[in-house]
Amino acid sequence: MHVGKDSKWMQQLVFIGPAVLIFSLVIIAPFLLGLYYSMTDWNGVSPNINWVWFDNFKKIFMEDKDFANSFWFTTKITVTIVILTNLLGFFIAYMLVQKLKTRNMLRSVFFMPNVLGGLLLGFIWQFIFVRGFTTLGAHSDFFLFNLAWLGTEATAFWGLVIVSVWQGTGYVMVIYIAGLSNVPEDLKEAAYVDGAKRRQMLRHVILPMIMSSITVCLFWTINHTYKMYDLNYSLTNGGPFRSTESVSMNIYIEAFANNRYGLGTAKAFIFFIAVALITVIQVYLTKRREIRM
Repeated sequence: MHVGKDSKWMQQLVFIGPAVLIFSLVIIAPFLLGLYYSMTDWNGVSPNINWVWFDNFKKIFMEDKDFANSFWFTTKITVTIVILTNLLGFFIAYMLVQKLKTRNMLRSVFFMPNVLGGLLLGFIWQFIFVRGFTTLGAHSDFFLFNLAWLGTEATAFWGLVIVSVWQGTGYVMVIYIAGLSNVPEDLKEAAYVDGAKRRQMLRHVILPMIMSSITVCLFWTINHTYKMYDLNYSLTNGGPFRSTESVSMNIYIEAFANNRYGLGTAKAFIFFIAVALITVIQVYLTKRREIRM
């Protein structure tokens, strides 16, 4: 009896132990270390580290308007990007599950922007906005090409939205295609026989059947957009006048440009709690609507 228990423990230790060890070293230990630094005044370089308890958190909530502004900007742009990316991704996926001769080629074309990294993509689109649109505007006089896309707060916001949606749509499209392909054909045929119209079919049959795909796509887009840094850095660098500075960029500037590592880690900890809370609520709400087969 004792030999059997020992054998099971040994099996679990051999198969799960390395994964638990790596997870602890890569995720748990840095997280706890960051939590420790968030209660210090460490500048990231000096050997002197003073314990300040919750002073960093008080300073963030009571005095730091830049962090509040960056959080509000990140929330606004996340809501906009999540809605547009998922609507466009679902629409394209819905079109590309139809019997089209070019659907495989079109799937590859729409997924292609996701292959490029955010940093490279941002620099490419910065060139397009600054040089390409200016040249086209001079020849066509079309008002959209004559806008200073990265020069004002409003246009820079929509510039980030356009590039983010353009990049992320292909990714969610693939997930939606997988979900739509798994909707049983006999279920759709039964609904058609019962007289369901295309809109009724979409609302009462297809959408409930792909709720698991919607859960995944919403989780990915919320999580991905809230943590946006590379695209933000390469496209606008937080400008003009810090109006497009995301939370990730604000944390980076605080920790590494202003040499206030303790304050930066405190902001990162607050950011982690906020994103975790939002995504947990989203997953809870959408999973409740999923249909178990």
